[in-house]
Amino acid sequence: MTLAVLTPIVDDPFAYGRIAAANALSSLFATGARPLCAVALAAFPEDLDASIVASIFRGGAETCAQAGIPVVGGHTIKDAEPKYGFSVTGIVHPERIVRSDAGRDGDVLILTKALGVGILTTARHDDAIGDDELEPAIESMIELNAASSEAALRHGAAALSVVDDDGLIGRVRQMLGGRLGARIDGGTVPLFPRALALAAHDVVPSAARANLRAARATGARFSPDLPLGLPAILCDAQFSGGLVIAVPAARAGALLAELQEFAPASRAIGSLTAKRGIEIVWRPAKQ
Repeated sequence: MTLAVLTPIVDDPFAYGRIAAANALSSLFATGARPLCAVALAAFPEDLDASIVASIFRGGAETCAQAGIPVVGGHTIKDAEPKYGFSVTGIVHPERIVRSDAGRDGDVLILTKALGVGILTTARHDDAIGDDELEPAIESMIELNAASSEAALRHGAAALSVVDDDGLIGRVRQMLGGRLGARIDGGTVPLFPRALALAAHDVVPSAARANLRAARATGARFSPDLPLGLPAILCDAQFSGGLVIAVPAARAGALLAELQEFAPASRAIGSLTAKRGIEIVWRPAKQ
């Protein structure tokens, strides 16, 4: 069972509901589990328009239906700031649970969604970008990780994790289990349009700044050649982010080819290593 609740990160209440449901389901998909049912959890101001509340619930129910599960109940309280999410129950054979820290030396790391959600939603809140520039991130957040999880399992993935409020580097650090390291090529990490330019101009939310400080404090090594703003994006808190998959190198190409059918942003971004710690390098594409 997982539980996840979000405050509003987009203006459209229907999209907010869909994102909150996809976000709650992602943690189940990252274990290899199949969802069975969901319970809605919400907090709304007493004077919030009933049509807005209805749109939020309708969005959440639609995404749960897309995942093939019913919303079997819910609980709502009064609060000054809206909050919405789900407790999701799933099932998986005990011997088939995929751990986040079970990767092996030499496994390839694959990321299935672009980064920069936190930066883009912050920029939209500050009117630094328009709705059209935020739309790719909204579409990504709504997309379920179910198919990506199933593909990863078919190709022998040893470890799975979902990029969340800890950011990519935080999640990769947790995947190491204190016994491995990782080498990430910053030039291969998929990014949303405008995210890098915004981060370079210091449009960076507080969560990304805190994650970046934590990454450096725990020994992550960022190459000085990285573009300005990229370290912040690699630590940007994501909502309904993509999966990070650790898969044997011999299977990585086939997995990527399959992922392109339904998760076209997917990229191989690095590998697990025997040398402990996380190193982020920059290897620009050859001209």
